[in-house]
Amino acid sequence: MNQNSVKSILLLLFASTLCSAAFSIKAADLPTIEHQTSKTYDTEEYKLGAGDQIRITVFNQQELSGDYSINGGGQIALPLIGDIYAKDLTVKQVEQAIANKLKPDYLLNPKVNVQVLNYRPFYILGEVKGPQSYPYVDGMTYRNAVAIAGGFTYRAKEDHVMVIRMKDPKKQEIKLDMDEKVMPGDIIHVEERFF
Repeated sequence: MNQNSVKSILLLLFASTLCSAAFSIKAADLPTIEHQTSKTYDTEEYKLGAGDQIRITVFNQQELSGDYSINGGGQIALPLIGDIYAKDLTVKQVEQAIANKLKPDYLLNPKVNVQVLNYRPFYILGEVKGPQSYPYVDGMTYRNAVAIAGGFTYRAKEDHVMVIRMKDPKKQEIKLDMDEKVMPGDIIHVEERFF
């Protein structure tokens, strides 16, 4: 090999090493991007109400487990232990109430799990083509709710809705933007615009 060939090979090796070093990026050098998940309802804080459907699982007790709807009085009728009041309680509070009724007469150390299967419906009234109740879908906006109800009528105010929240004890109507999230049991009123 002549001297020029050796220099060319060394130069090529040096250049490739330099390039690979310049383009190698460690994962630690990359900026981190935090993804935020928006969850409309945290089941830890959600208060149950009439119309919610829940699944109750009592571990190793299949005959005590099943799917239940909370009735108009806010109760669930369970085998052996009778009615459990669930309205305005969280999932964890209902789990504890069921466990307390099961012990010690029926089970020594009951393990109870409650899961919300279907949230209570929302209601939409006023200037929409299909005013009625509709099943709640997690993450839906008021704009989505109007679409589900067939869209606006030609007389509708389209920039906001008036809403009564189920959890509001005073049941006052509040004005909300179309991109806000619907909550289970909301009573949505689309107002008529005046020309």
